[in-house]
Amino acid sequence: MTTQLGVLDLVPISSGSTATQALRNSVDLAQHAERLGYVRYWFAEHHLNPGVAGTSPAVLLALTAAETTTIRLGSGAVQMGHRTALATVEEFGLLDAAYPGRFDLGLGRSNGKPREPRSAAPAASRPVSNGRTANGLLIPAPFDPRPLLKSPRFALQQALLQLPGAESQDYTEQVDDILALVADTYSADGEEARVVPGGGADLQVWILGSSGGESAAVAGRRGLRFAANYHVAPASVLEAVDAYRAAFRPSAELDRPYVAVSADVVVADDDATAGELAAGYGLWVHSIRTGAGAIPFPTPDEARAHRWTAAERELVADRVETQFVGSPVHVADQLERLRDATQADELIVTTITHDHRDRVRSYRLLAEEWARR
Repeated sequence: MTTQLGVLDLVPISSGSTATQALRNSVDLAQHAERLGYVRYWFAEHHLNPGVAGTSPAVLLALTAAETTTIRLGSGAVQMGHRTALATVEEFGLLDAAYPGRFDLGLGRSNGKPREPRSAAPAASRPVSNGRTANGLLIPAPFDPRPLLKSPRFALQQALLQLPGAESQDYTEQVDDILALVADTYSADGEEARVVPGGGADLQVWILGSSGGESAAVAGRRGLRFAANYHVAPASVLEAVDAYRAAFRPSAELDRPYVAVSADVVVADDDATAGELAAGYGLWVHSIRTGAGAIPFPTPDEARAHRWTAAERELVADRVETQFVGSPVHVADQLERLRDATQADELIVTTITHDHRDRVRSYRLLAEEWARR
C-alpha cells in the first residue's frame, strides 16, 4: 500500500501580494488537495511574520472546513506555550461540533516548560555515515537556534503572546489535561469539568516534535500519533522518531507507534524549472533565522539580487540542502528515501512558491507520480 501524503500549509504571503490573497490561496489549495487524494491538510501557527498569514490554526480550519468535504483538517501545530488546555479543547470542540469527525489536534510544545527528561534514543537502526543514512538520506549538521532565541523579535513575540506575569504550564501536564478534557474525565479537587463543546469530541490528537526530547517522550508514553519535522530540523529527525518509538506504550487509540514525517518540496516538470521556482527559499529561511521574521516569499529575480556571504549561506545550508526540488520522479524518489529511513507511516509535504499556480501544480504533479508508486 502506498504511503499516504498530507499537506502542511503556513499560509505564505508572496511579495507584492496580501494576507487576504494568501487566505484565498490556502482554501483553494485545500480544495485541490482534497481532489488529488491528500489524506490531511494542516495549518501551522506562526506569529509576527510579514510573509506568513497562518497565525490561528482554528480560524483557518473553520474557513477551510466550510469549503471542503472529506479531507482531514488539523493544526500542525497549536503552540501550547502561550495557551491553556481548556481554550484549546473548546476551540477544537467548536470545530468538531460544526464539522464532526474531521479534525486533527496537533500540539506543539513551543516555550512550554519541560518536565519529563530527554529520552535516550536507542542506537540508530539507520546509521549515519558522512552525513547520510545507509539509503542516502541527508542528515546535516544541527542548526544552533540560540542566537535566534535571543533576538529582540523573539522576545517581543513572547511578550505579546503571554499575559503579564503568566507562566507556561508544564507541557506534559497540558497534554494530559487536553486528553482528559476531550475524554470527559477531567477533575480537580473533586470538581469535574465538562467542556461543551469539546468533551467527547471526535478529535485525533497528534504531538509534533523536532528532537528526541519531551514531545517525543509524551507522544510515546501516552500512545499518541507523532509527527517529526524533517523540514524544520533535519539533523534530529532520526533521533526524534527513534525516541518516540522507544517510549511508545499502547493506548486505546493506538496499539503500535504511528509516525508522520514532514518534508519541504517543490515539484515541476523538470529539475531546472523546479529549481527556478524554489530560488526564493534560501532567502526566506534566512529572514527567519536572523530573527527578522519570515519575509514575503520572493520572486526568483528578487532572490537572485541578494548578495550572499559565506556566513549567510552556512546559516541556511541545512534547510536548503534538505529541500526536495525537482521533477516528479526525482522528488518522489527522495520522499521514498525519507520514508524508508524514518520508517514513516505518512509523509507531510509543505511547498512554497511565489506564484500560487505553481504551488498547486507542484502538489498535483507529486500526487500523480505518487499514485504510480
